[in-house]
Amino acid sequence: MSTHQSFDGAPRPDGAPEADPSAPVTAAPPALPAADASEGQVPETSGTSPVGRLAATVERLRREVLAAQAEAEGRALVELAKGILVERLGCGPAQAARQLAELAEQSKVTPLEFAVEVINQAAQDRMSEVAEAFLAATRERVEAEESAAVRLRAAESGALAANDTQAVADSLLEHALRPLGAVAVAVWAVGSDGSLSLAGSAGFPQAEAARWRYVPPDVATVARRGLTERTGQWLSSVADSGLPTIGRRLYETGARFAVPAGTGGRIHSVLEIAWPKPEEPPSPQVVRQVEALAELCAHTLESTTLRHGPGDDPRLLPDAAELMNLADGLHDPALVLVPHLDAAGHLIDFRIQHVNSRFLDPAGRPRAVVNGALLLEAYPMAAGESELFQRVERVYATGEPFRTERMRLTALVDQVTLAAVADISISRHGAGVLLIWRIEDEAARLASLLQNAQRLGRIGGFEESLLTGEITWNGQLFDLYGLPLTSTPVALEELPAHAHPDDAVAIRRFLRTVLHHRRPASAAFRLLRPDGVTRHIRVVAEPVLDTDGQLFAVRGAYQDISAQHWTEVALAATRDQLAHSEQQADERNRLALQLQHAIMPPAQTPLQVPDLRVAVRYRPAETEQLVGGDWYDAFVLPSGLVLVCVGDVAGHGIEAATSMVVLRNALRGLAVTGAGPGQLMAWLNIVAHHLTGAVTATAVCGLYDIERRTLRWARAGHLPPVLVRDGEATALPTLKGLLLGALPEAVYEETELQLAAGDTLLMYTDGLIERRDRSVEESLSHLLAMARSVPGTLDQQLDRLLTYSRSDTDDDSCIVGIRLT
Repeated sequence: MSTHQSFDGAPRPDGAPEADPSAPVTAAPPALPAADASEGQVPETSGTSPVGRLAATVERLRREVLAAQAEAEGRALVELAKGILVERLGCGPAQAARQLAELAEQSKVTPLEFAVEVINQAAQDRMSEVAEAFLAATRERVEAEESAAVRLRAAESGALAANDTQAVADSLLEHALRPLGAVAVAVWAVGSDGSLSLAGSAGFPQAEAARWRYVPPDVATVARRGLTERTGQWLSSVADSGLPTIGRRLYETGARFAVPAGTGGRIHSVLEIAWPKPEEPPSPQVVRQVEALAELCAHTLESTTLRHGPGDDPRLLPDAAELMNLADGLHDPALVLVPHLDAAGHLIDFRIQHVNSRFLDPAGRPRAVVNGALLLEAYPMAAGESELFQRVERVYATGEPFRTERMRLTALVDQVTLAAVADISISRHGAGVLLIWRIEDEAARLASLLQNAQRLGRIGGFEESLLTGEITWNGQLFDLYGLPLTSTPVALEELPAHAHPDDAVAIRRFLRTVLHHRRPASAAFRLLRPDGVTRHIRVVAEPVLDTDGQLFAVRGAYQDISAQHWTEVALAATRDQLAHSEQQADERNRLALQLQHAIMPPAQTPLQVPDLRVAVRYRPAETEQLVGGDWYDAFVLPSGLVLVCVGDVAGHGIEAATSMVVLRNALRGLAVTGAGPGQLMAWLNIVAHHLTGAVTATAVCGLYDIERRTLRWARAGHLPPVLVRDGEATALPTLKGLLLGALPEAVYEETELQLAAGDTLLMYTDGLIERRDRSVEESLSHLLAMARSVPGTLDQQLDRLLTYSRSDTDDDSCIVGIRLT
């Protein structure tokens, strides 16, 4: 800030009146604290060398300059307050100075603080509104003897007296933002194209500021986010946002606040403030303070532009007159809008300054009615569902263009709402906004839709006059007939000559209904085209009668249904093939079910063994197509031992049923050798792997010794048996044993179980317990709970287990029960 020297040696602002000699000396804001030695300061006592004395002298002069600048800014505020008192009290400058000193002494404040109070009361501006909030927000940061209102007014005074935006940034940082903990500030000027230029900065290194002199449009930065958000953008940490910005590396974890500001509805600048560390979101009072400072920056930028003149600012684009010429040269309807402000300078609407010759009003009004009117007066619905006014307002404020397709435009004329659909383009040029809309021609759009529908549906229309003989075809009908567009259309009476002979009867019936009975009719026939191609066609026609009921024309359409015809033929063939396949599948399922029931009936005659009761149950699958390979067996061997076994072959259908028969009969033959259950499972594995086409299966096999009351058993990938004893049900241990048919050779572990009177042993297949939504362990736990309650007889117990089974896989189920008496 440039200064003049006053009589007492203190600098004062340009244009400020000289202080009255009789005025009391006012207290200036305290000078900034001197930097310590860690910041590079060399104290005066650091040494007697010439370098040390020179450094001390420089530091002393720097402090004196800062103090002089602060005193000058304070004197400017005091002189302004004195001027206010002169105007209000009608006194001279000397008397106003004495009055100011007396009132300050009575109020127990310094003359500078009282001067700021006088200015705030007289101004009643944004600064005075936020002064108290600023005081509350900075109470813990500002020295006790200094008023926050003084700092805010000092920042305003320094900014208004500055001759460039760089000085504005310095003043804002030193007087208003450092008390809030901020360390740097950047003032961005918004270009008419949405670009950002660094107009001034403080707290950032000079090299960093040089790198950020210009940000092109549409580049995402913190300042850009503040511009587009319109209400400001707060970032608790720059690193978390991922947005580039000035000084990001220097204050990477710090908070940022970007606030836009402007006048007359147009944003001129964005104020970006940096903190050194993460911060919580600011209070509403602090936000209002920063918004006031941002408005001050916008005012400074606007004043600088006016002072320098439009020719000095390369960012300014043509004025409204040139924009009107541009609109007249466009092939699309266009409107030139200029901002309409109220008495306070706030944007309330846009005036339609000009409409070009191609302008089309949605309500059909002439151009003279719309030209010169306010946008919301001509189109009051623009602020409603389409948000057209909000779009124009945003483009004017930020400079970012807006484009969209098929926006709904609504006009209210004589209480009647008229609507249209248009493609919209909005852009800002200097002080005006160019609004281009391309309204769709509804009739042309419907004609295009109809033409495309006829093309996609392979439909051709016709109309035939019976009075003049004139026949009209559209282009699609010529394509259906395979004729060039220059050919003569075919009359309805000539239709049989172009159709297959076998369809002549149907065509004549169709013609008689339309021409003689005068009723709408349709017919399907095979069209024989000149190129030798036969197409399947459906023709639909209706008679056109005059007021006397006489037939004078026929109109209708042809549709190529060849694809539908061949689809129906293919569908019929597929349906026949499917019916044949279903018949074969039913026969195979019936055969498998008969084979299964023949070998394993659902109930079997109980074995006649002393002190032993054996019962079996088999429940086939509920769906015949899921006939499975579950099997069971129980019989007395020649050695006197009782063989009990249960198995399950993988798969369903006739293959699973025949494999089940092979394994069941093989086990019967192998059991007469007297081998143990482990050896029987090993031999049965060889049979499954080599003699059944590599079928896989699970099984559990046991040999019961009647005299010793012992059971030797082994398993091949099957669920272990369940032992019910004294009201408790437990699953036997899981012995090692691979499922049958997986490997050529396998070894199976066997063990012996001692049974007692009253014991019940249950062997079963997984179809009894399997559920799609439960694990095997959960299903087995439910089976054990059901088996604990022992009814009177073994048959009743097996029936109860089948009845209350929770299985939902529709698979076969087998149970073999052994009870000692």
